Amino acid sequence: MLTDRRQVLKGLAAAALASTAGGSGLLARTAAPDLPPRPPAGAGRVHDWIFAAAERPVRLLGPDGPVTTVWSYSDEFLPIKRVRVGDTIRTRLENRLGEHTALHWHGVRVPNAMDGVPYLTQAPVTKGESFLYEVAPPDPGTFFIHPHCNESGQTGRGLSAVLIVEGDERRRPDADLVAAYKDWRLAEDGTWLPFETPEGASRAGTYGTVRAVNGVAPTTHRVPAGGDIRLRILNLDATRVIEPGIEGAEAAVIAIDGNAVTPFPLDTWRMGPAMRIDVLVRAPAPGESFRLIDYFSAEPWTLATYETAKGEARPKRAFDPAILYAPDLPRADLRNAQRLNYTFSAASGAVTEAAAMLTPDDPLAKILLDGLCVRDTSFWAINKASWASGSQPQMPPPLGLFETGRSYVLELMNATPHHHPIHLHGHTFEVLSASRLKRPRHFADTVLLQPKERIEIAFVAAPGNWMFHCHVLEHMEYGMMGYLRVA
Repeated sequence: MLTDRRQVLKGLAAAALASTAGGSGLLARTAAPDLPPRPPAGAGRVHDWIFAAAERPVRLLGPDGPVTTVWSYSDEFLPIKRVRVGDTIRTRLENRLGEHTALHWHGVRVPNAMDGVPYLTQAPVTKGESFLYEVAPPDPGTFFIHPHCNESGQTGRGLSAVLIVEGDERRRPDADLVAAYKDWRLAEDGTWLPFETPEGASRAGTYGTVRAVNGVAPTTHRVPAGGDIRLRILNLDATRVIEPGIEGAEAAVIAIDGNAVTPFPLDTWRMGPAMRIDVLVRAPAPGESFRLIDYFSAEPWTLATYETAKGEARPKRAFDPAILYAPDLPRADLRNAQRLNYTFSAASGAVTEAAAMLTPDDPLAKILLDGLCVRDTSFWAINKASWASGSQPQMPPPLGLFETGRSYVLELMNATPHHHPIHLHGHTFEVLSASRLKRPRHFADTVLLQPKERIEIAFVAAPGNWMFHCHVLEHMEYGMMGYLRVA
């Protein structure tokens, strides 16, 4: 039944794409052309938060299972924070861990000094120290917060938060729910398994042993019968590509990486680590249910189940998923844009510059290799350059020099047999074309390169030093990372 339904949905989705596509197979010539503009944001609130990064006990293997020592920002294991466009967030990060850390605001267009990359945009926040981040998100959408140092280990132990910036809805749904996917690398006794393996790092990545949503095993949620449910789906895993779909209800994609799109039917949407989609689902009749399923597994795997309450349902009406305003983002001038090529490939060398300069027993080695997210072996590269650094505070040269306010089109080429979700800090780019996987034209901050695929993205450069990397964490840490310098 699942396979048959997927084939029907694929036909519907293909028809929807074909009805509005040009030769590139994209939904439209511009992103979200049919949505009305968002009204200006009013004067916002100031939010004062404390993120206390520390060890805390959690039973990740169930209420009767063993205790696991996780790392989290609060006693709420996965904080879900909500603000509105126009608000200001002042977050004091207190480091109570045994190693340094920082906060990266993934997908949020922040000033470069607030981007949270140790040594590149700020000094690392060492044990016992704190740092005050001040961020005023300019765009609504679904984002998340995570460290950008020893990321396999820190996020692998749970250090993450979801950030929802409200203000994009012209019609409110009946429910607004988060489904944040992430594996855990756990042994049966609740202790952590190694977050990295040479075999995984050099191939598709090291997979978790326990699959979870919002930090726990898949659960059942109650939703209003006949209601419109906004489901915010995040892939917070270090490695796994997922392909979410809805079984048992009508559903449409309404936003990608937090940015509104002209709604299109959800067949499935392939998501690498760090990618997000917002889906509007019309809940079924009272007493029925629908499921969120990952179709990229060897067998379809249920991420979550949503049951409707028995009794009265919302009035019947046509399903209209166009509930959002159009995104208000800088648009690249494609006629005058400078074009550049970036190839993501296997590394040509085996040892990073940092490792060559330091002996394994040098205490500076761990600080540099963990803090700069590099390891002593490079498996991956961007334009034949693997991320490496000499002694702090030196940095490798940037992958490119850009001008503030100028438009750029980058052709991203995957020269490997593995998936690479490519993330550019500080910018929301427009995905213009893709050679293999059919996609709508849309704004994003992370795009999934299929094996041997070419994708074009466009953006207007903002000032600063901006990380540019694969978000499969082992690929990033073993070389597939660099930065763009915008002056």
